Amino acid sequence: MQDPARQDDRHGEISIHNFDGRFAPSPTGQLHLGNLRTALLAWLFARSAGARFLVRVEDLDRSRVRPGVEEAQFSDLRALGLDWDGPAVRQSERMELYEEAIARLDADELLYPCYCTRAEIRSAASAPHGISASDRYPGTCRELTGAQRAMREASGRPPALRMRSDGGRIVFDDRLLGRFEEAVDDFVVRRNDGTPAYQLAVVVDDAAQGIGEVVRGADLTDSTPRQILLARLLGLPELRYAHVPLVLGPDGRRLAKRHGAVTLSERGEGPDEVHAWMARSLGLARAGEMPSPDDLIARFDPERLPREPTVWSPKTAV
Repeated sequence: MQDPARQDDRHGEISIHNFDGRFAPSPTGQLHLGNLRTALLAWLFARSAGARFLVRVEDLDRSRVRPGVEEAQFSDLRALGLDWDGPAVRQSERMELYEEAIARLDADELLYPCYCTRAEIRSAASAPHGISASDRYPGTCRELTGAQRAMREASGRPPALRMRSDGGRIVFDDRLLGRFEEAVDDFVVRRNDGTPAYQLAVVVDDAAQGIGEVVRGADLTDSTPRQILLARLLGLPELRYAHVPLVLGPDGRRLAKRHGAVTLSERGEGPDEVHAWMARSLGLARAGEMPSPDDLIARFDPERLPREPTVWSPKTAV
């Protein structure tokens, strides 16, 4: 681990903690109870360590950003008693940082153009940032000749940029899941529409903001080896990770609007009741108790958190 004192590129602030955390929603829809519980956990990890807690808006996919959603997400976080340090950072305002990182990787001959379509490399619709077996790239465009690339360019198919990973294996210790090891495939760092990919942007942002520990849903665990590899190749600090249990619907799938009234605004209960349900589901409160955020900080112990998902249904009493 590198020196925990790091400088935020935007605000010139020095962090003396290496447990600084963040919550990074995409403004494409309202936060549901699972998203909000992950935000609460990220906040608790940071605040219980006396560290900073930041909010970052991951709005690179402009075609999916909906007006007013960002403000509604902020309102929900505040309603649950979560605060954050400094103004929120938006990825759409940081494009030059991503392009600088891509240029460094390209200068080191670590990137190559890929002309494959999504239909040719099926992505898991239920895991927009996670990685399933069908997401792993077989290397189709890795060794194309100049003539083969020219043929694909002539067809009008714009290329993405992929990282040459050489199939290396990455091992890391997750604070909740334990040791995790996985081979890294050749993944996209810039999409074929010119947008920096999630995997690259999140690594650049976490380093620039001085994040020391990433707390996020367990569905993103498979993304972590790619991000660790990128951080190493870019000479950036390696982070701690804690992938927290998800909230599932009664069908065993990740909670979503298809499961009914799953957002704070849709629930008949107030924010305090929802906050208390989250605390109970994490073993941080007793039935009927209404703990404050400060109460939860005092009680918080990552070692005692549940490791299994919580199943929620419309009949669940919040």
